[in-house]
Amino acid sequence: MRRFASVDEFAAAKGEHLGYSPWRTVEQKQIDLFAEATDDRQWIHVDPERAAAEGPFGSTIAHGFLTLSLVSALVPEIFQIDGLSMAVNVGLNRVRFPAPVRVDSRIRGGAELVDIKNSPAGRLATVKVKVEVEGERRAACVAETLTLFVS
Repeated sequence: MRRFASVDEFAAAKGEHLGYSPWRTVEQKQIDLFAEATDDRQWIHVDPERAAAEGPFGSTIAHGFLTLSLVSALVPEIFQIDGLSMAVNVGLNRVRFPAPVRVDSRIRGGAELVDIKNSPAGRLATVKVKVEVEGERRAACVAETLTLFVS
């Protein structure tokens, strides 16, 4: 994990790749819990037998929004900024799901500081996060996150 002593030190890393999170496995239980929480119980996510027999991926896959939601867990494993009173998720500029996350796949996040600007409440950072699937050429999710850092 990369540590920054301050938001100013973080801002100096604009344009840099900030590193990667550790690998983590996406299991069927996690997919099922997400399906329950969001009422998205499409068979491609929650029916392993049907997904194996009829689906295009040979198994169930994680919801795209599950993969996106994991960004909030992956980013703190990539970098940390000391001296903040809080960090607030402001939203997203752009999100794409180029490839699926098959059940029991290992994923990790990679981050790049695209931009950081002063705002009345703090510093607004645009961080491009790519969620990679181990052994796959294409990322599963690419998102530009907007985070307000308050010292």
